[in-house]
Amino acid sequence: MDLLKTIMDAQGGASVDQIAQKLGLDKSAVAGVMGALAPALGKGLAKNTQASGGLDSLLGALQKGNHKRYIEDPSLAVDDSGIEEGNKILGHILGNKEVSRQVASRAAEQTGVSDSLIKQMLPMLATMAMGALSKKKEQAPESGSDLGGVLGAFLGGGDNNSMVDDLLGMAGSFLKR
Repeated sequence: MDLLKTIMDAQGGASVDQIAQKLGLDKSAVAGVMGALAPALGKGLAKNTQASGGLDSLLGALQKGNHKRYIEDPSLAVDDSGIEEGNKILGHILGNKEVSRQVASRAAEQTGVSDSLIKQMLPMLATMAMGALSKKKEQAPESGSDLGGVLGAFLGGGDNNSMVDDLLGMAGSFLKR
């Protein structure tokens, strides 16, 4: 859960604060939705990297896109231009709006937050995910295989309970602040 933790901890929790303020939600609801959305975004990223040329495309986007700014200043992810870029990122990650709607609907069932608010949150989280990936890639610039490890951690690393345990642990530690 390294990538989700990076997003949630960005600038001392400002990513969660910014989304909560923008959508009128409390921090615990935002943290819960982030946790519910993370697996879908991670699987979408992983699926795209496995497609022909997908990893090269992602690495190119990370190198050229200046996505790191969304982790360094999470307020950029919730402004109009960040949301517009997030919608483009979602198109690449999830493929189409129908998949985004399904992801939002499932997250709504899991969290109790309305799917309309989750649909608004998705592009914000997508820009932050790319920002976190960009930051991780910057820390290991020589090898694309390091990005594979980051994505693996994002997906929970293969332990059936690790995703749930990590999310509960992160949400609990975040809410204690």
